Amino acid sequence: MTTAQTEQNHGNSQTATQTTTEEGYRRELGSRQIQMIAIGGALGTGLFYGSSNAIASIGPSLIACYAAGGIIIYFVMRALGEMLTYRPTSGSFADHAREFLGPFAGFTTGWSYWALWTAVCMAEVTAAGAYINYWWPAIPTWATAAVALVVLFATNLVSVKLFGELEFWFSAIKVVAIVALIVIGVGVLTFGFSTAGDSASVSHLWKDGGFAPHGAWQSMIAMQGVIFAYGGIELIGITAGEAKNPKESIRKAINSVPVRIGIFYLGALIVLLSVFSWTQYTRESAPSCRSSPRLASPVRPES
Repeated sequence: MTTAQTEQNHGNSQTATQTTTEEGYRRELGSRQIQMIAIGGALGTGLFYGSSNAIASIGPSLIACYAAGGIIIYFVMRALGEMLTYRPTSGSFADHAREFLGPFAGFTTGWSYWALWTAVCMAEVTAAGAYINYWWPAIPTWATAAVALVVLFATNLVSVKLFGELEFWFSAIKVVAIVALIVIGVGVLTFGFSTAGDSASVSHLWKDGGFAPHGAWQSMIAMQGVIFAYGGIELIGITAGEAKNPKESIRKAINSVPVRIGIFYLGALIVLLSVFSWTQYTRESAPSCRSSPRLASPVRPES
């Protein structure tokens, strides 16, 4: 075989791997889809729903917990990114564990991750049902959860391109919601409109019992919930086996992790805890549900 034929065959094999991976998956996820999957994966019930319990437990010190957790997550994602650029694979960290630590490590990592998401998925769809039931009480929680589960299952069966497109738009909704919350909250703090304007102040971060009203140790205990809230950010790695240009798109997604954490987690919490005192949040209600009607209402609700 001549040199020209060898180079041509090598070029053809590279072209084939651009559309189909060694596992048989098609590379149809674009950079914009992976970026939004990375954002949407990190923005879930932990922030939208579960943070109410943490706020009621430890107050404004939750901001420091999210900052510390974000630093840890960033270094973990950097390490994952190094392995993914070394060998992009749909098995992600399970395949890497198998390669570097042996078959048993790969087996336990893969199945434990599957068990994790089986449980988390049920929590996610249940939280979706709780949100819909909050705004439309006539719709039972189980009905929304069932519909969400069926839609997710059907989407995964059709194609990765459709899944990526839906993830893009659903993640965009979450991003718009948080950005709108931050912008409106900053407006309330600056101009004092809405029923929350009279009492809104950044001094809420330290004047109602201090930044850590229950002590630093109590704040440390809440770290498990903080790390859970960051769960899903590792989905960047799962996309490697179906990304059109995994090395480039995954690099961009991981490098943007600090910006996402700073805006969507720390920014949202600072605004929420400045507009309302942490003592006004309860364990039973989500902060976004509690804040939205009061920010939008021109008339002070009866207490």
